[in-house]
Amino acid sequence: MLYYLFRFLEQYDIPGAHIWSYISFRSLLALILSLIISAWFGEYFIKWMKRRNISETARDPSIDPFGVEKKGVPTMGGIIIIVSILVPVLLLGRMRNIYLLLMIVTTVWLGFLGFMDDYIKIFKKNKEGLKGIYKIIGQVSIGFIVGLTLWLSPDAVVRENTSEPQQNKEIVVKHKPQAVKSLQTTIPFIKNHNLNYSDVMAFCGKYKVAAGWVLFVLMTIFVVTAVSNGANLNDGMDGMCAGNSAIIGIALMVFAYVSSHIVYAAYFDIMYIPHSEELVVFLSAFIGAMIGFLWYNAYPAQVFMGDTGSLTIGGIIGVCALIIHKELMLIILCGIFFIESLSVIIQTQWFKIQKRKGKRVRVFRATPIHDTFRRLDSQLDPTSTYILKGWPHRPFHESKITIRFWIVSIILAALTIITLKVR
Repeated sequence: MLYYLFRFLEQYDIPGAHIWSYISFRSLLALILSLIISAWFGEYFIKWMKRRNISETARDPSIDPFGVEKKGVPTMGGIIIIVSILVPVLLLGRMRNIYLLLMIVTTVWLGFLGFMDDYIKIFKKNKEGLKGIYKIIGQVSIGFIVGLTLWLSPDAVVRENTSEPQQNKEIVVKHKPQAVKSLQTTIPFIKNHNLNYSDVMAFCGKYKVAAGWVLFVLMTIFVVTAVSNGANLNDGMDGMCAGNSAIIGIALMVFAYVSSHIVYAAYFDIMYIPHSEELVVFLSAFIGAMIGFLWYNAYPAQVFMGDTGSLTIGGIIGVCALIIHKELMLIILCGIFFIESLSVIIQTQWFKIQKRKGKRVRVFRATPIHDTFRRLDSQLDPTSTYILKGWPHRPFHESKITIRFWIVSIILAALTIITLKVR
C-alpha cells in the first residue's frame, strides 16, 4: 500500500518518494518492521493468552524430560509470526505481483490449517488435533493451487539461461530475449544444471510438455506437503524450528535476489525470473518474524509456535523455492527437516515390520531425531529393543541440541549457495 502511495507522490517530485522503488530499501524496512511487530505484538499476545489460561497441554515427561518446566506456556504463537509477516508485506509489497500474492495465500491458507489443529488440541482437549487426512487435504490443496497458478498464469514466466562458448574457449552466459513459461529447474552440482520436466516425460511423445506440467504440479504438491510436515516435526524444542527457518529464509532470499537480477543471474548461470524481487521483500519480513519470535521462543520458551506456525513456515519455504525454480536444492537446504521426517518414517516402518514378526524393535531411542539426543535411558521402553540404544552416549540439554542444529543448518545453507558455482 505504501509502495503505491509513494510511487504516486513521486509524480509530484516529493523528496524521498523515489526511494520506495528500491528493493533493498523496502526489504530492509520489511525486516525491521517485522522485528518490531513480533516483539511488540508478541508481548501482548502472550499476556492475553496467559490471562485466559490458553496454554500448551502438559508434555509427556517420557518424551520431554524438561516438560515440567514448560507447563502453562501459551501456544499458537504462529499467530505472532503470521501477523509479523503479513503487515510489512501488505504495507511495503507490490500487491499486483503474482508471486507475492501466492506467498500471501500460502501463509493465510496453511496458517488457518494449523490454527484449526491447535484450536482442537487446546479447546477441545484432543491431543491428536485435526485429523491427519484433513491436514493432508489442506496441504495438497494449496500445493495444487500454487502449481496450477504457476502453470497457467501469464505473469509467471522466466528468461532461460544459455551458455555460449567463445573463440577464446570462454563461456558466456546469456538469457533468451523473451520471457516464456518454463519447466526448467536448477539442480545442484551439475555443469549444465537445468533439468526440464518435459524431458523427464519424453516418453509421452508429442504430449511431453503437457505431461511435464502435470509432473510439475505433482512436484509442487509433494514439496509443499513434505516441507510443511518437516517443519512441523522440527518444532519440538525451544527455538529449534524458528532458528532453522530463519537460516533457510536467508539462503532463499539470496536465491530470490540473484534470480531477480539479470546481471547476477547471468553470473551464476541461472534463470532470470522477472518480478521475483518481491519475494525478497516477503522473505525479509519472514526472516524478521522468525528472529523476533525467537525473542520469546528461545529457551526457556515463553510461547510455542504450534502448528499454526510450523505448518505455515514449511509451506512458505516450499512455495518460495518452487517460484524461483530451486525446489531440488531443498534436499540440501532443508536437510534438517528431511532428516527429521526420514527418522520418523524409518522408526515407524521398521517397528511395524518387526511387530508382524512378534518383535518390538526400534531403530532410534526416539523420533523425530532431535528427541534421540535428550532421551534418558530410564525413559526407554523396557519391552522394546533399540538398534541404536548406545547412541548418543549421554543425553544433552535441549538448548545445546537446538544450537547445534542451527549450526548444521548454517552449514547446509552455505553449501546450498555454493552449489551455484560448484559444478
